[in-house]
Amino acid sequence: MAATGSGVVAGFARSKLAVGLAIAVALVLAAVAAVFLLDLRAGGRTVTAHFTRTVGIYPGSDVRILGVKVGEIEEVVPRGKTVRVTMNYSTEYQVPVDVKAIVVPPSLVSDRYIQLAPVYKGGRELANHATLSKSRTVVPLELDEVYSSLDELGRALGPEGANSTGELSRLLKTERKNLEGNGEQLGKTLSDFSKALDTLASGRKDLFGSISNLQKFTKVLADSDKEVRRFNSKLASVSKQLSAERDELSGALRSLAKALGHVTKFVRDNRKELVKNVDLLTDVTSSLVKQQSALIDVLDFAPVGASNLALSYNPRSGTIDARDTLMGPYDPASFVCSLMVHVLPTDDIPQACFDLAQRLHDGGAQLTPELGKLLGLSVPTPGPKGGSDKKKGPLPSGESQSSDPTFGGILGGSR
Repeated sequence: MAATGSGVVAGFARSKLAVGLAIAVALVLAAVAAVFLLDLRAGGRTVTAHFTRTVGIYPGSDVRILGVKVGEIEEVVPRGKTVRVTMNYSTEYQVPVDVKAIVVPPSLVSDRYIQLAPVYKGGRELANHATLSKSRTVVPLELDEVYSSLDELGRALGPEGANSTGELSRLLKTERKNLEGNGEQLGKTLSDFSKALDTLASGRKDLFGSISNLQKFTKVLADSDKEVRRFNSKLASVSKQLSAERDELSGALRSLAKALGHVTKFVRDNRKELVKNVDLLTDVTSSLVKQQSALIDVLDFAPVGASNLALSYNPRSGTIDARDTLMGPYDPASFVCSLMVHVLPTDDIPQACFDLAQRLHDGGAQLTPELGKLLGLSVPTPGPKGGSDKKKGPLPSGESQSSDPTFGGILGGSR
């Protein structure tokens, strides 16, 4: 009996020790969890947002970025016409300073949560303990609001609204009659409209480019508003003047029409003669083109020559006071000796003329035919008839130097 009592006491002592150990382990685990939660809370960031309503949002609901949980709701407090929601998220995630808080409605497998958007892509981050105003929060449209809007629409179109006198019913009946039997055409119209939209979509770059250019053109017109107004004013003045003189303008146009008729008849009746004259005119213009350098020289020197002629005229005596060149390019001694050769026999010509001719010949100077005769030389007579028959080379312009310099030669004729 004594042995049995001692065993019971020992078993009771062991069970009491096990319970104590279990309680101690639970306390340790609770302390660790508390410390972990405190560390998590201390290491997170807090954001306060003001919503117009928070249906289905409670403390402990998720806070997500791109659908990934980054924190949770701490507090939901009504504040008049808004609801203040305090939430936290982990410091591992960056949130842009222009972030918005969006209440996402539930899908088939999830509850409502708050989404922070847009995603951080660089720049400034949202500060800790930041506050988002009502303009930076978004709530979904509730089902009862949809029903309420549909109810309002039904009332507006019903017997108490637009159809109070039956106008809407008559409109629907008329449209039914118009569309009855036209389903195929309506379907084709919709198909063509779809193709047109596809065409616009494929050419959207050109379309937007045209719109951009139109915008630039409009801006230029706006910047030039004064000039445009002035142009419109002058155009209005011209239109007014033409309107006042419309009778004279009509008469002028009628006369012009008659004149054009006469010209047409003249051209038709004299077609051959006109063609012949145009061909001859072509020859004249071709000659003028060939002699353009000579014409340029005439136009360059003719004014100077006319001016010199005017200056050389003596109005008192009625004569032209100009220096003559009767001796040509020869000096007086050569001129006198040449005259002696013409009138005197060779034996009577002074020796000085022979010596002059010899000196000029030795010096390479130009001799007259008479002085050349004294030396027994054959000197060609200067001028067109006595000149050399040697053909001259072409001018730099390509035309021959032997062309006829007279006006008849310029026009393509002959002497």
